[in-house]
Amino acid sequence: MNDLTSGLKRRRATDKVATGVVYLTALIAIIPLVSILIVVFSRGIAAINAEFFTSTMRNISPRREGGGIFHAFIGTLEQVGVATLIAVPVGIMVAIFLVEYGSRGKLAAAVSFFVDVMTGVPSIVAGLFIYTCFILTFGFDRSGFAAALSLTILMLPVVVRTAEEMLKLVPMDLREASYALGVPKWVTIIKIVIPTALSGIITGVMLAVARVAGETAPLLLTTFMTQSLNLDVFSGPQAAIPTFVWDQIANGTNPSMDRAWAGALVLIVLVAVIYIVAKVLAARFAPKSK
Repeated sequence: MNDLTSGLKRRRATDKVATGVVYLTALIAIIPLVSILIVVFSRGIAAINAEFFTSTMRNISPRREGGGIFHAFIGTLEQVGVATLIAVPVGIMVAIFLVEYGSRGKLAAAVSFFVDVMTGVPSIVAGLFIYTCFILTFGFDRSGFAAALSLTILMLPVVVRTAEEMLKLVPMDLREASYALGVPKWVTIIKIVIPTALSGIITGVMLAVARVAGETAPLLLTTFMTQSLNLDVFSGPQAAIPTFVWDQIANGTNPSMDRAWAGALVLIVLVAVIYIVAKVLAARFAPKSK
């Protein structure tokens, strides 16, 4: 009896120690994040006003106050939007191939290997690839579209892996029930498999969007930047929020540093909004039990 009591005490003590270590590591991980948010908010909120969101940096000296992020905000929306339009359908179709058609084939193994490799590719390598092939080799101009292509390379593996895992979670019974009714495989995928996994796929897509929205290195190589608004994503340099922040920091003056902090705050808020939208859409499209 005494051995049983002492054993229970030891297990409870071990459980408390393990719980304490888990909470401590979580606190250690949260402290840097909260510190960054506090510093960015406190430094960036001072430069946030209506003019900052409605004006550009055209004819604004680095030593002058004023100017805004409007041109960079529009550039980010266009570049990330084009990258999403390319990466999402391609990524989902690759995931469908890996899960539904080629799970045991050599081609699927090769595709899966290259997806894993792409996951670890540094962002500047993606930008360098597009710069070398798209701009230097074929002679296209630096543009928002070139930037979008580099962002597509970064988005693809995230979309593929997320969609693949979500498709694997769909119960095989649903597929077999559909096949038993004589429904073709491609119809089963469209009508049964994808709708069931849609919630997780949407979450993965939004996370991929948030991941590339803050990339700077590939944009500097493929579109560089401009101080004016450029609505044509296919022609001419186009600003983005990350390059706007980089440019303002490079100027080094007090007004430009204030604009850089404000731009960083806008970028953080934009990413936070994307995450919130992902959660809302995931809940909206999650399978409902009846």
